[in-house]
Amino acid sequence: MADATNTAGSTTAGSIEVGTAGAGAQLAGPGTGRTAVQQPIDARVAVKPSYDVNDFPVPTGREEDWRFTPMHRLNGLHDGTAAEGATGQDKLELALPDGVTAETVGRDDARLGKAGKPVDRVAAQAFSSFEQALVVTVPKEQVLTEPVRIDVHGEGGVRFAHVVVDVKPFAEAVVVINHTGTGTRAANVELLVGDGAKLTFVSVQDWERDAVHAAQHTALVGRDASFKSVAVTFGGDVVRLHPRVVYGAPGGEAELFGLYFADAGQHLEHRLVIDHDTPHCRSNVVYKGALQGQDAHAVWVGDVLIRAAAVGTDTYEHNRNLVLTDGARVDSIPNLEIETGEIVGAGHASATGRFDDEQLFYLQARGIPAEEARRLVVRGFFAELVQQIGVAEIQDHLMEKIEAELEATVA
Repeated sequence: MADATNTAGSTTAGSIEVGTAGAGAQLAGPGTGRTAVQQPIDARVAVKPSYDVNDFPVPTGREEDWRFTPMHRLNGLHDGTAAEGATGQDKLELALPDGVTAETVGRDDARLGKAGKPVDRVAAQAFSSFEQALVVTVPKEQVLTEPVRIDVHGEGGVRFAHVVVDVKPFAEAVVVINHTGTGTRAANVELLVGDGAKLTFVSVQDWERDAVHAAQHTALVGRDASFKSVAVTFGGDVVRLHPRVVYGAPGGEAELFGLYFADAGQHLEHRLVIDHDTPHCRSNVVYKGALQGQDAHAVWVGDVLIRAAAVGTDTYEHNRNLVLTDGARVDSIPNLEIETGEIVGAGHASATGRFDDEQLFYLQARGIPAEEARRLVVRGFFAELVQQIGVAEIQDHLMEKIEAELEATVA
């Protein structure tokens, strides 16, 4: 893959802000200055979270957090009109290993909001509008050998949802939420990772072509806990995911992986925020995307803030995009702000380009036809992230989806 940071049909921007320089800081990134349109990360992180939708102004699309989003295609999720017709239905199926419980609870349940409040109007609308929440609990010290599966099939209309995954201290679990079907959906997902616990959270967006989906995923990582997120986005007309990580105590580790494949006309947007406000925590972000077809659009924004108290932080974020056809567009913006020099390391990188001619030549020189060589390159591009899931059945299914996307490219 080409390693160019600026390609026709794409934009790549980056910023690093250093509050206190020090020998411990190791910085890398495509840019060292802030573009005029960007707000400081801490200004965006410091937006007052709220459960009340009225605490957020209706976005116009000119705000930094919304400037890439096609507001007219959100079906009213951002301005309150969707809530007036929230009569949609979902078919929900659960597969729970022994010992894991699932409850449907009311809005007054104390576990709701424990990971964090909504940080934009759509998330606040989702919280203000849901009727009942799903709470999945993994007991203390239980190590699951099978994944928890939550299958959500949209059956049309508008629906708001709230899900809490509570992994108690020293437990280990893989939780998979798979979205299929159609409709307009907004949700908040809270991920509570107890002290010493390990959670792998997989969110698959495999919607039908006309679906609209916006969600805030907020993870609260406990002392010496490990959290891994894998976001996979294939389907939908507009998908806007907002993963967030906060640390509850020192020693927490977060890995955020993601892959997306945008076809003609699709808008797939991922906005990440990792707020390092606790000492001696780690984070690593790797997102990869491929695009094909006219007006295929992918947006990736990664915001990492290392606050003054977060000494000993080690963090890196990386986004790579592969443009398969003309007419596709990528906006990739990694941002990093550092308020202390007492860190282990920090950096970011972004690359957008077409196929690497040398890779294709190498394969074709060994008798592999051109189209098969292209498929091999794309499969290898995504395989690294798919393998992070650790569940063979799910990994095989996702590779089959990638194959289907590549077949559409050839067609």
